Amino acid sequence: MSRGRILEVVLTMLGAVLLLIASADAWAQQSAPQAPDQKVNRSWEATAQLLKLECSAPPALDQKSVAEQQAANGDATTQCSLGAMYYGGRGVPQDYAQAALWWRKSAEQGNASAQWLLGGLYAIGHGVSRDYTQAAFWYRKAAEQGNALAQYDLGEAYYAGQGVPQDYAQAVSWFRNAAEQGYAKAQMSLGLSYNEGQGVSQDYIQAAFWFRKAAEQGDVEAQSALGAMYAEGQGVPQGDTQAAFWFRKAAEQGYAKAQSILGGLYGSGRGVPQDFAQAATWFRKAAEQGDAEAQYSLGSLYYIGQGVPEDFVEAYFWLDLAAAGKDASVAIDAAKYRDKAASQLNAAALSFEQERARQWFEDHAPKTQ
Repeated sequence: MSRGRILEVVLTMLGAVLLLIASADAWAQQSAPQAPDQKVNRSWEATAQLLKLECSAPPALDQKSVAEQQAANGDATTQCSLGAMYYGGRGVPQDYAQAALWWRKSAEQGNASAQWLLGGLYAIGHGVSRDYTQAAFWYRKAAEQGNALAQYDLGEAYYAGQGVPQDYAQAVSWFRNAAEQGYAKAQMSLGLSYNEGQGVSQDYIQAAFWFRKAAEQGDVEAQSALGAMYAEGQGVPQGDTQAAFWFRKAAEQGYAKAQSILGGLYGSGRGVPQDFAQAATWFRKAAEQGDAEAQYSLGSLYYIGQGVPEDFVEAYFWLDLAAAGKDASVAIDAAKYRDKAASQLNAAALSFEQERARQWFEDHAPKTQ
């Protein structure tokens, strides 16, 4: 089972994410499809974490000249801080190469934060050529000093087999080191390892234990995974109310997959009172983020007028977006019912909605750096 930012564990455990639809057009119950079985490297937290530096400069070092003078004198902490200034462009022009230079100086003196940060630069190829072997080398240096972020990233390197041989047992070992220090991402990954039986014996109770640890810190993937376990009664007593509780936690933080699932729960009345208006609200939140299942479900509601007014124009728009998604099982059905909605539109309205969909994709295209 692949990990990925959209957790298959959520999809497979919950079963039916899409709304139950019964209409004259025989809209069928839709099950949430699994994402493709592909190895996803969820590592390299450095990209997001680099601006939350552990070696931020003290107030006296806000001026570039002071920082450079002290860094030149060989102070590892100051060198790390100067690297942070260059990476973030704080008080100096942004310069990844200079960030790498100063973090290397600090890392070579044994500064664990700088070692982790330098590993991150190698992982993402900022200021240095991308080199996963060097990334793992520097992550290990920091991890062996107890740096939880580096322990997590080294665990992900072993999980993905990037820069080191793939070794799930080693991944679990490093995840555990970081998880026991309270790092939520590592707790989530350790829970997944127990859930999937990779590098450790499959144990749903342990999976739920670590998911809960991360969920209580606000990790949206862990909240969704814990919700899924309550939905199926794996590792915890089955409980739809608790499932809905944890999915809502993630949904309220903007996690699209949880929003889609919560919409499905309202549509089926599972763990919450059946409420198609609430279903539409949560489907919309996820649909606007590009979740294909939610787009399909929202379009379905507009088509039959449940929870929202019957509106073939809106039905066409959302079904058209879903039909263009990457999930073939959703796309095929969405295209079928999109075409049924299209038959209710005149040429001008159809042309307008096609342009609207084209503009939506343009506005939501991934940003290139």
